[in-house]
Amino acid sequence: MGGTPSGQPTSPVSKPVRCAILISGSGSGMEAMIRHQQSNAGCGHETVLVIADRPDAKGLERASALGIKSLCIPLPPEHEDPTNRRLAHEKTVDEHLRAANVGLVLLSGYMRLLTPYLVGQWAPNLLNIHPSILPAFPGAHAHRDALASGANVSGCTVHMVDEGMDTGAILAQRRVPVFPDDTESSLAARVRIEEHLLYPQVVDAFILQNEHRVN
Repeated sequence: MGGTPSGQPTSPVSKPVRCAILISGSGSGMEAMIRHQQSNAGCGHETVLVIADRPDAKGLERASALGIKSLCIPLPPEHEDPTNRRLAHEKTVDEHLRAANVGLVLLSGYMRLLTPYLVGQWAPNLLNIHPSILPAFPGAHAHRDALASGANVSGCTVHMVDEGMDTGAILAQRRVPVFPDDTESSLAARVRIEEHLLYPQVVDAFILQNEHRVN
């Protein structure tokens, strides 16, 4: 599904795919996805669960205000073995995803690198949006890295999630200019506009092409 999809789905799926969105922060992208779903009659996907890994994630309040079940699943205490700690966390996340009868998992500002366990449970029905034109500037500091490199173009990428750091198959991208006086904040704001448009469109197209697998 290369390139940038556009427009609304032309043939509805048999029933909306139940989605979960994983977040770590403000949840602005999550809110954009849910508003897209709620404002487009016949949308082929609906968010039924939002999970945050941080109790102070503002996105939890946003999800609740939109009528979506939301919960925080923090990591176990730091004194535990790091590998077992991550695995225990992801097993709890997986239990809630399955209890909600989810067919598609969307990462939206989720600041955790998934272990092979959760990737193995949900790929290929596991998508992420990243604020750069991958493969350039993967990881948690994409805007900082783009500015430090002197790049004159950045943007966002929707990709499938694998076990690497933003290395999964690219589904679509959008580009934005980087201006000489940009700060991380100003670049992030410009990229965010495109993220909020691109991600829902990619999910629309992904579900139309993969309904047999996600329902």
